[in-house]
Parts: sequence; C-alpha cells; structure tokens
Amino acid sequence: MRRPLIPLAVAAALLCAGCSGDPGTAQDAAKAAKASGSGSETDHGAAVRAAVTATKKTSARIDQKIEIGDGTASYVISIKGDFDWAGAKGRLGVALHNAAAPRKTSPRMEEIFDGDTVYFGGFAEMAGSWGSIRRDRAEAHYALRAPMNDPEHVLRQVAQMRRTSKVGEETVNGTPAVHYRGLLTQETVTLRMAKDMRAKVDTMREGIGGLTVFADAWVDRSGRVVRTRLDWPLGAVGVKATMNLAEHGKPVRVTVPDPGKVVPMPSIGGPLPG
Repeated sequence: MRRPLIPLAVAAALLCAGCSGDPGTAQDAAKAAKASGSGSETDHGAAVRAAVTATKKTSARIDQKIEIGDGTASYVISIKGDFDWAGAKGRLGVALHNAAAPRKTSPRMEEIFDGDTVYFGGFAEMAGSWGSIRRDRAEAHYALRAPMNDPEHVLRQVAQMRRTSKVGEETVNGTPAVHYRGLLTQETVTLRMAKDMRAKVDTMREGIGGLTVFADAWVDRSGRVVRTRLDWPLGAVGVKATMNLAEHGKPVRVTVPDPGKVVPMPSIGGPLPG
C-alpha cells in the first residue's frame, strides 16, 4: 500500500524531472561527456572505489541537496542527519522545498535506519505512528533518488562510475580533497528503481539515442569521500543530487519506535521517500 505524502501535482512534476526534455540538450550533454574524458589516459575508478570502501567502514554527518527542475518550476529536497554504514544505522530528516516559495511550510519526514529496517514518520496525518519497510525491498521512484534516501545506495552508484578522470585538487567545506569525475551507465542509474520508472527511463533513452549522467566524488587526504554529486542535465529539465559527508567516525545513536506504533508496509512511494 502506498500513501500520497504531498499534493499529486508536485509529485507529477518530480516524476517528469529527468525523464523528458529536448533531444538537442541531451545530445549536447553527451558531447560534453566525451570531452570530459578525452584528456585522461588513466581511469581513476579504483581510487573512487577504494574511497567508498573506506567510507562505508565508518560514519558521517549527512547533508544532501537534490535539485529538481521540470522546465517551469524547481524544487529542492534536503536530507540531513547522521549515518553509520558500519553499524547499519542512522537518522535522517527529509524536507521538500519549492524554490519559488522558500519560506512556505514544507512537507517533512523523519527516517530511522536500524539494521534491515527503515522506519519513517513525522507526518501530521500519522498522529505519532510510524511506517516501516525492509531496507532491501525499498525502491527508487524518481530519477537520481536513493530508495528511502539511503546514503549507502548513493555510494554504491558512485563506486560504479565509468571513464573516471581526475579533475584536480579542491577544498570541500574547509577540507582539501581530490575531485574525480565519471559517467554512470543506465544500469547504475536504474539500480533498484521501480519497474514503471525504469520503463520511463528506457523510453527516454530510446527517444534521444542514449542518456548521459555525470558522477563526481571528492576524496579527502584520509581516503574517504567528503562529497558526491550525481547530475542528469537536460537543459531546463534535470536533476542534480549533491551529498556532503563530514565528521567521519562520529558516534551515531538511534532509538527505534515502539513496535505498537509501527505499521509494516510492503512498499512506499512519494517524493520524500524517493
């Protein structure tokens, strides 16, 4: 069972983002992708994969921003909290903002990750109750979204980037880091994506002759990821997801909801869960 979490008009706008657009802009993006890798003789994918492995052995403060445009309006989904990959636990707060009305009250959701289960709640209509879903059964319903906003899914996609080049050294939130850039295959873009959404991506790819999704990773001197970015540019239509990771190794504690207040669900959709 799925419950609509925000107005359907907003959900429709988010669904269209990244799945339609002017073929010319997509072809321009493809040309840019070829140019980005043309000057690199070495694939730096191993360095990115090693950084992802190191990051998943610890924990971090998560601050993610997903920017979505449908050609007429733009939205931002913010995801903030703490996550412990090694301990398989974390707590995230998710909010949806309309860029045209930044001060307007935004839909919000709380998530608690504990082992194989993700709990979600915080909605007024749920009156203090929580839903839950098995972490491995959650799916992505929108472009460049992780199932239930799982940070581990993002790292998995970044680790699968191809034609990886070294952009250079930069500073991320005051931390020196090496910037890497590559491309995601369609298989990686649609990883754990719901069947209906995969069909939309397939249709779009066939219509324009391919898809181009960029992936970026910034790695600090300790060999851990401090920022990731997935970008699907299609002119006025597109999706960009940037995740900052800080305070690696910080303790993460979660308190799971009382079992009597939890309703297990086989699936969950909507712009907030992803």
